[in-house]
Amino acid sequence: MAGSNAASPKDAKKPKPMPKKQLQYFEKRLLEERKRVLKELGHHGDTFGPNGEAADGDTSAYSFHMADQGTDAMEREKAFLFASKEGRFLWHIDQALRRLYKAPETFGKCHQCGEDIAFERLDALPNARYCIACKQREEDSKKG
Repeated sequence: MAGSNAASPKDAKKPKPMPKKQLQYFEKRLLEERKRVLKELGHHGDTFGPNGEAADGDTSAYSFHMADQGTDAMEREKAFLFASKEGRFLWHIDQALRRLYKAPETFGKCHQCGEDIAFERLDALPNARYCIACKQREEDSKKG
């Protein structure tokens, strides 16, 4: 009877999927967040302009004082960094939507331990992949 201690597939605890109403709620939250990020990225696109010309249409690089040019360059760099961050956030939102559509029974489950991610955490960060405990362990391991 060597195999009697092993759990049979029927005994294996199948993760309980999130209720359909909650899945719809998080789908709506993710789509709203995606819309907001795309709008924000559009604002950053205006900063860069189609060909880098000034907002007033002046394309001359010598019309400003050198200090103004430095400030403009710094503002463009800041806008690029914000756009880059928003772009990464958009990627995470899209990944969460893919998870929700492809495998709704696993949405809201921690990718590390498989436990449910708290509703409050998902509500605050609908693209979360880890429960609080696993995320904390991951961040602690990065520090040390």
